[in-house]
Amino acid sequence: MARRIFEDRLTELHENLLKMGLLVEEAIYKAIKSLVEKNNELALEVVLDDQNINDLELQVEQKCFELIATQQPVGTDLRRIATMLKVSSDLERMGDHAVSIAKATIRLKDETYIKPLIDIPKMAEMVKEMVHEVLNSYVELDRDAAVDVAKKDDMIDKYYSKIFLELVDIMKENPAWIHQASHLLLVAQHLERIGDYVTNICEWIVYLKTGSLIDLNK
Repeated sequence: MARRIFEDRLTELHENLLKMGLLVEEAIYKAIKSLVEKNNELALEVVLDDQNINDLELQVEQKCFELIATQQPVGTDLRRIATMLKVSSDLERMGDHAVSIAKATIRLKDETYIKPLIDIPKMAEMVKEMVHEVLNSYVELDRDAAVDVAKKDDMIDKYYSKIFLELVDIMKENPAWIHQASHLLLVAQHLERIGDYVTNICEWIVYLKTGSLIDLNK
């Protein structure tokens, strides 16, 4: 009976993590859409909805600690709880980065863009794809899929380098563009950091499956 209750609580935690992941995926999509379309209302929606992600992260954290205190799990059970704690923390931070992107939209709402946004939306689409795939890897507990997702972070880093160099050149060319270019550079940086957090989750999936912590950022 006690084991059944324990498994039911782990299932509830698992479902909350998936809810968080879907909310984060949506927040990234809305944040970039708001930036590209200069949609201030959508950006504000991202900022306000972040509380839902924060609330779920707090719920997961509290329930994990309750299970540790009351059930004193060991072995695989402890790995499952430790992974849930880490994944929820990484998802919450990813949500924070989506909020920061939305805030950039708000700060740039009265400015005409220097040039059409091309690479940032492409970078964001790949980041969102990584988030979606890492959630699937977590659900399936698929170590190989998680490793493959982590490899995509190299492309995110390449996008960031390209955007960085282009925006630096723009700022050098005309100091009047520094304000806008610096905000767009921060947007790219936030996307790059989300990619890093996805890689962290990949590492925790591998840990949950194998019991070994490996560095997938190499």
